[in-house]
Amino acid sequence: MQRWRYDPDAAPQEQRVVFQPATHRALQRGIRQIAQAIRPTLGPQPRIVAIDRMLDERMPELLDDGGTIAKRIIEIPDRHADVGAMLARDCIWRVHDQVGDGTATTAVLLQSVYDEGVRYLAAGGNAMRLHRYLLEGMEVLLDELTAASVPVSGKEKLAQVAETICHDPPLADLLGEIFDIIGEYGRLEVRPDRGRELRREYVEGMYWDQGLLSRRLTTDREKGRAEFENPSVLITDIEIEDPRQLFPALEVALRADIGRLFIVAGGISDETITFLVRNRKPDTFQVTAVKVPGWDAQSRAAAMEDLAALTGGHVYTKHAGQTLDNVALDDFGRARRAWADRSQFGIVGGKGDPRGLREHIATLRRAFERTREPVKRERLRKRIGKLMGGSATLWVGGATELEVERRVEVAKRTAAAMRGAIAQGVVPGGGVALLRCRGALEAQIESSTDSDARAAYRALSRAVQEPCRAILANAGYEPSAVLARVGRNGSGDGFDVASGEVVDMASAGIFDPVLTVKSAVYAGISTAAQALTVDVVIHRPGQPKRAPNRRPGKLKEL
Repeated sequence: MQRWRYDPDAAPQEQRVVFQPATHRALQRGIRQIAQAIRPTLGPQPRIVAIDRMLDERMPELLDDGGTIAKRIIEIPDRHADVGAMLARDCIWRVHDQVGDGTATTAVLLQSVYDEGVRYLAAGGNAMRLHRYLLEGMEVLLDELTAASVPVSGKEKLAQVAETICHDPPLADLLGEIFDIIGEYGRLEVRPDRGRELRREYVEGMYWDQGLLSRRLTTDREKGRAEFENPSVLITDIEIEDPRQLFPALEVALRADIGRLFIVAGGISDETITFLVRNRKPDTFQVTAVKVPGWDAQSRAAAMEDLAALTGGHVYTKHAGQTLDNVALDDFGRARRAWADRSQFGIVGGKGDPRGLREHIATLRRAFERTREPVKRERLRKRIGKLMGGSATLWVGGATELEVERRVEVAKRTAAAMRGAIAQGVVPGGGVALLRCRGALEAQIESSTDSDARAAYRALSRAVQEPCRAILANAGYEPSAVLARVGRNGSGDGFDVASGEVVDMASAGIFDPVLTVKSAVYAGISTAAQALTVDVVIHRPGQPKRAPNRRPGKLKEL
């Protein structure tokens, strides 16, 4: 059993147990270092953070994405402060993982609320009561943001939202067009390109990332592709080792004059492939086979379920002990067109029951709304996107490899945030939406007689100004002077740092996805409130040293 011992004579960095008031000061130092590293990236005119490479000696990464910056910082030298730094890092990365954007807003809110909370606790405030009222105030902010949100649709509006996030007009225009076509759940692949320009491709129907089981199963050898009109579809995860396993299904197909059979299977032996190739008749009977999509049993089962809903076919699964001996004509799915190449296959115009398909999509959407785990949400979103039929590929070019790499990451981050904008709407950008919440917080201060409640609402009232202040400072303006000008105008007005004028943010097309802002508010405030209740920090003895080639990133603001 490990015994912890407090040594009051040990040097500060050698102490294993840290008590108050040193605990709050240590956490504050760590949170501040992370937040100050990310703060310069907020706004349409950000500064850049340079981070040394961790595994090689190439030129430093030049980043303006708070989530990536936080992820690159794996440790800071002050081990007491490192606890606060890693707490902030986890909070910021979770926001990045969930909504793609809003990480810098999260960082400045977290720092501001924690700093104000520490001051109040040092003056004799109660940490647990302050925690409670900070969470109550957070709910007030979330309600205000929800009430202020407006729906967004159409190519031009979506492009405006995209430009607010990525600050790249050509990229924003293309993303606006793409999301106008594919919608919230549509599938978007962002890939690097060899050229210097941006381009997009739209894919008709739904496609999966698994291809032909053999090159010999193509119908066009030059293109390495098989393409069928009005095929029947056999769906199974059974591995077909012997051609005789397919005899019942092939017999049913031939009796029904099915001229094109598209098999989705767990695997097919070389002997079976040879049998299929030899028995194809170009004019009367063609057959091809692809592998069931997915890398594990769960993802394969989900893909087969979706294919069945789309085409109206019956799924034969090996885990249920089924075989292909009893295949009936009604078990085949149907589609207007099916295609496959070496890496992908697609279904166009599935002929499943429309009502059943709508119910299946509705079930997936309910699961998507209930799920908070990012990986599961992404899987569900992709399934919904496939079934709803919207798919696109965005090819991202640039002058250098570094520029292409950066632009690809920006495009992915912007796409994630735009899905939230389509789902829940937008609010005025530039930090204005949070500024306009001050009225509700000040009303709470006036109506409350509890000192801890007043302190919490006062801390939040100061914190909601910080994103706007950071945007202004990063663009070279004096925040207090500009905020005084903005305060004299209407509730929808803010400062456009590009033009240097006070404008109506909606008319100027400056928006933020409300989901992004709400995620930043929730993560930043709840993490700060929880951190304020930490009284003791205990370090493990004999922590393993980092391997020599895993040095932490060094940050320099440019």
